[in-house]
Amino acid sequence: MSWFYIALISAILSAASAVSQKKVLFSLSALEFSFLVSLFNILFSIPFFFAFNIGSISAESIAVLFIKSVMGALAFYNVMLALKNLDISGALPLLVLTPGLVAFFAFLFGLEKLSIIQLSGMFLLLAGTYLLEMKPKQALTEPFKIFSRSANYHYIGFALLLFTASSILDKVLLGKYKMPPSAFMAFQQVFYGIVIGAVYLFSSKIKRNPLNSFDKKIWFWIILIAVLTAGYRYTQIKAIKIAPVSLVISVKRISVFIAVVIGGRLFNEKNLLKKTLATAIMVAGAIMIMEEG
Repeated sequence: MSWFYIALISAILSAASAVSQKKVLFSLSALEFSFLVSLFNILFSIPFFFAFNIGSISAESIAVLFIKSVMGALAFYNVMLALKNLDISGALPLLVLTPGLVAFFAFLFGLEKLSIIQLSGMFLLLAGTYLLEMKPKQALTEPFKIFSRSANYHYIGFALLLFTASSILDKVLLGKYKMPPSAFMAFQQVFYGIVIGAVYLFSSKIKRNPLNSFDKKIWFWIILIAVLTAGYRYTQIKAIKIAPVSLVISVKRISVFIAVVIGGRLFNEKNLLKKTLATAIMVAGAIMIMEEG
C-alpha cells in the first residue's frame, strides 16, 4: 500500500480518536483518562512483540526510544489537559504549529535556510492562530494576551515543544537505527504506560480507584480510544518508515481539520465556521512548510 494511503488512514484514525477523547474528558480528569488509555495500550502492544526478532534491537536504540516515549507521553498528557478545558475546535488546531516550530528552530541553529514558501507557510500559521482566537469588538492584541496568560494554552505550548523533539527522534529510530515498526510500536506503548503510570501513582490529585469508579459506558469509549490510538500510531510509523517524515506529517495534519469539523458540530461549539477557516489556513501553512522542507 502507498505511504500516502497509510498516512491518510492514520489521519482518519487520529481524528476519530480526538473526538472520542473530548467526549470522555467530560467525565474523567485528564490524568485518569491518560492512565486508563495507557493501560489498554500496553495490552494491545503484546502482539507486536511476536512480530520481530528481539536480538536485532540494540540497547542504544531502546534508550533513544525510551527518551522519545517520555516526551511523547508527557505531550499526550498535556494535550489532554488542554482538551479537557478548551473546545476541540480551539485546542487541536494549535498542534498544527509543530512543523513551523521545527523549521524555525532548524533556522535558528543554522541547520536549514528558510525558503519563501516556508516563510509564507509560517505566515499562514500565525494568521490562522490569530484568527482562531480573534473575537468581534476586541483589541487587536487580545489574542496574544489570551495565549500568554491561559494555562490551557501553556499546556499546548509545552506539548508542541515535546512533539517537535520527538518527531525528529522518530526518523532517527526508523532511519539510523532501522528499528522495525513492530518493535517501535511495542516498546513505545509499554514506555508510554510506564511514564503515565508513574505520573498517575505519584499524583496527589487522584482520590478514587479508576478501575471501578465509572459508568460501564466509559469503558467502551476507553477501549475504543485505545484501539484508535494504537492504530494511528502504528500507521504513522509505517508511513514514516517508507516516506519522508515531512510528507507523512503533512498528510497527518488533515486529522486536525476533520476533528474540528466533526467534533465542533457534535459538541455544538461556538464560532465553528471561523475556527474551521482558521484551521484550514493553518493546515495549508503546515503543508507548505513540510513540503518545501
